Amino acid sequence: MSRPAVLPGDPPGGRRAMAVWGIGVSVYFVAVIFRTSLGVAGLDAADRFHVNASALSTFSILQLLVYAGMQIPVGLLVDRLGTKKVLTLGVVLFTAGQLGFAFSPSYGTALASRALLGCGDAMTFISVLRLGTRWFPARRGPLVAQLAGLAGMAGNLVSTLVLARLLHGVGWTAAFAGSALAGVVVLVLLLFLKDHPEGHEPEPFPHRGAAYVRRQIAASWREPGTRLGLWVHFTTQFPAMVFLLLWGLPFLVEAQGLSRATAGELLTLVVLSNMVVGLVYGQVVARHHEARLPLALGTVGVTALLWAATLAWPGERAPMWLLIVLCVVLGSCGPASMLGFDFARPANPPERQGTASGITNMGGFVASMTTLLAVGVLLDATDENYSVAFSSVFVLQVLGVTQILRLRGRAARRERERLVASRVETVHVPA
Repeated sequence: MSRPAVLPGDPPGGRRAMAVWGIGVSVYFVAVIFRTSLGVAGLDAADRFHVNASALSTFSILQLLVYAGMQIPVGLLVDRLGTKKVLTLGVVLFTAGQLGFAFSPSYGTALASRALLGCGDAMTFISVLRLGTRWFPARRGPLVAQLAGLAGMAGNLVSTLVLARLLHGVGWTAAFAGSALAGVVVLVLLLFLKDHPEGHEPEPFPHRGAAYVRRQIAASWREPGTRLGLWVHFTTQFPAMVFLLLWGLPFLVEAQGLSRATAGELLTLVVLSNMVVGLVYGQVVARHHEARLPLALGTVGVTALLWAATLAWPGERAPMWLLIVLCVVLGSCGPASMLGFDFARPANPPERQGTASGITNMGGFVASMTTLLAVGVLLDATDENYSVAFSSVFVLQVLGVTQILRLRGRAARRERERLVASRVETVHVPA
């Protein structure tokens, strides 16, 4: 079983790399808390702003629309300006969005606040991935990416356990405004962040306005690995994202008859499963690079099977054991989506990593946005029939798997060619 090649000029990693990277990860951690805060406040938001299911889903759809639409621009900004500047702008925006949401007097201003939050959130994950490639050796890439995803799930856990209790303890405004203080803390931490270790500065790369933008996007998109990464991310991420971001709590409470406390425990189980599976997937792919596609497709297959069993269960409600298994399996969706970056990363040189990651990261959020809208519309159209509404998951899974199977051969051939070329380059590097 082969590992990713050790490339010439790899960063050394080490404790300093972990410390600097940890600052970037802390920003992503806070961004995910803010992003997923609506997931534990969906029913409260519906009451506060007097909206139906479709209007409620618009909160998350708009947030994800902004997030997905920003991915390529953010990737270009990271490649051009560096991580520190982009993360700083992101923190300012998502903190302002969380504060605005806390004090929003109406549905319209709340929507604008979530859009602002989504814009800032969009600047975090790609920046953290870029920080990892600048500070750690390439062979550590899969594990570093999974650990970043793990930090995001920890943020989700905070919103599920802590923010939910604050919301019902101190009220809407105090809970959301208080959580925004975390944004101020990470903004201070960013003063100590460095884009790259000494001696590993990126080579100067000409930036020529629109021509540079077109060149970066076109070159990244031409790589089959970038497109395969996008579709892997598209197909694996969205079932859990839709469940955690908005519709999981209403599904468990209204369709399955669970209390809010029990539903919250199941949402927490999804997050905990994600954290455990993320560590496992990261270690497996770091040791056995060819395991990426089987893990991704296996996750999609098991997720579809468990959703089908839950939605088709005879009677009004699925048994608790099945809901527990469903939530454990949904926890594997996030780590599986991180595998998309493991296809895009080796397909692109360092100066295109941000752009390629942005293209890849669009996949899951476009799928999540589409499914959030479909579920909301179908709930309103079918008098809140969750079985029909959640069946939309299968449509996107079929689309994604079809594209993955179409691209896998070309991506594998191209990756082998780049691996051979990098080995030749290593041989000819002067001692």
